[in-house]
Amino acid sequence: MSWSTLTAASKARVLGLLLSCILVIASLGVLSVKGLNFGLDFTGGYITEINTTSVTTITDLKAKLSSEAASKLTITKAGEYHFVLREAPEVSKASTWQAELNEQGVDYSVLSSSFLGSQVGDELFEQGCLALFAALIAIMVYLAVRFEWRLAVGSVVALLHDLTLVLGLFSLLGLEFNLTVLASLLAIIGYSLNDSIIVGDRVRELLRIQPDNQRINTHVVINDAIGSTLTRTLITSGTTLATIACIWLLAGAALTGFAIALFVGIVVGTFSSICIAATLPQLLGLSSENYTQTLDDKTKAYMEMP
Repeated sequence: MSWSTLTAASKARVLGLLLSCILVIASLGVLSVKGLNFGLDFTGGYITEINTTSVTTITDLKAKLSSEAASKLTITKAGEYHFVLREAPEVSKASTWQAELNEQGVDYSVLSSSFLGSQVGDELFEQGCLALFAALIAIMVYLAVRFEWRLAVGSVVALLHDLTLVLGLFSLLGLEFNLTVLASLLAIIGYSLNDSIIVGDRVRELLRIQPDNQRINTHVVINDAIGSTLTRTLITSGTTLATIACIWLLAGAALTGFAIALFVGIVVGTFSSICIAATLPQLLGLSSENYTQTLDDKTKAYMEMP
């Protein structure tokens, strides 16, 4: 396969694959330098629930605090006058938010106050990573059984690409990485795999039905497979993104990280199902010959019988 023999669509897919490689390298670089901004679910800290009589929005509550105190709190809304305040252990020792609310004349009552130890956070992180690892192993086994190895490799690489880019974005922007974001990564795994399997199934089907005397170039077959599934993929991704956008805009700060991760994951997952899951097998030498069935001598003898 040479560059000059590729169609415009095939060249675009190869260039997309190169772009993905650059983005993955950049994401790994950012992760190695900045790391992730782990939330209190993993680091531990104090969680305080309060009820107010007048303040109804997070913006209004933060306006009652100094910029320094507000920056050290993670505030989520649990009801019309109900708020949950999270702060790191080292911050809590010198916390001033209660005194500042009193000075501003905010009438509030503390419903509960609890401490999440770092050991609990470590256990949550470990269990979350184990769940992620178990899901990846199960998917690899499934792909190995379902697909020819080149298509399986393409799907797995696309999956790892999607997760890496989402983590890289969270590291770059300093977004909080908590349990809801970890849950979104599991959802991204399923969604990305679904797109890759649909394209891979179509590629396999088209390769199998090629006549022996009319072999078509693999890159043309892959383009046809993508074209026949593209409308379905775009409609599914579009409707899902619309739902996630509503969560992002309307569900509040508690689910912002979840929505951002899922939104980005679906976008890059749709991209990778075309530029990685379908293109990498082509570069690895996938062809219709990989699906040619070889008959043993006994079967041939039966077929030759009158």
